[in-house]
Amino acid sequence: MSHPVRNLRFGLFGAGPWAGQTHAPAIHAHGGADLVGVWARRPEAAAALAGAHETTAYSGDKGVDELLAACEAAAFALPPDVQAPLVIRAAAAGRHVLLDKPVATSVALARETAEAIERAGVASVVFCTLRFAPDTAAWLGEQTAAGGWFTAHARWLGALLGPDADTPDAPSPWRVEKGGLWDVGPHVLSVLIPLLGDVTEVSAVSGLGDTVHMALGHASGASSTATVGLSAPPEAAGASLELIGERGRAVLPRWNDPVIAYRAAVDELRVSIRSGVPHPCDARFGLRMTEILAEAESVLR
Repeated sequence: MSHPVRNLRFGLFGAGPWAGQTHAPAIHAHGGADLVGVWARRPEAAAALAGAHETTAYSGDKGVDELLAACEAAAFALPPDVQAPLVIRAAAAGRHVLLDKPVATSVALARETAEAIERAGVASVVFCTLRFAPDTAAWLGEQTAAGGWFTAHARWLGALLGPDADTPDAPSPWRVEKGGLWDVGPHVLSVLIPLLGDVTEVSAVSGLGDTVHMALGHASGASSTATVGLSAPPEAAGASLELIGERGRAVLPRWNDPVIAYRAAVDELRVSIRSGVPHPCDARFGLRMTEILAEAESVLR
């Protein structure tokens, strides 16, 4: 396993809007990381993003191996089922990995990814924004330590797939196919599970568009509900989470710029590399979220 002495050399896989808005600028400006290259399936996209951040562009299958040879850690901003096979390759090459959520949209592929990482002995972190944005991460730590929660109610609705969506970029095909359950569902689970315990029971019903309402039982005995989707009217879009328990109610605070959250994820990957201690939001946790989302999807079918 490679241990960074100073800056951790990152290769970024993916050059879409999310990579350009969050991953690349966060790594490029990070005081403890160097962006040594960008790989993309489209050479022109890799060249554009690499040029904007004064680094090297890679593409094609050969480019994957070349970038892995140049870096110590691989960051991913790709569709989940494109991401997973490349993560497995990176782990086999001994590279630490910073994944996007969800890890994969099939349990088998998510399990294969987690097992490849464990087998290689490399560190992994799955970037779920609420786990790393300073305000929400601090709140989550405080409420988890307080305990005594009876139930929780979460809502994360976007307008990306709605008829009145006004976005400069077309939604990714995987988001159109899988909907908000898979896109924003991991965000909700990444908070509910630390607070209430692992999910032991899943129920789900469909609403308008891609809206899904989940009812979850947790290992603590508490229950939660979560409404997720990407096709809400713009006026209805937004995210919230409320806890109800022995001390009354606690509401998730608003969070910061995702670039700040991604920098924190880079920091925590570096800590996990140095310490050898798995991060609580690692690929194994990513597998667990995939299992829960797949179960909800099967209920809907």
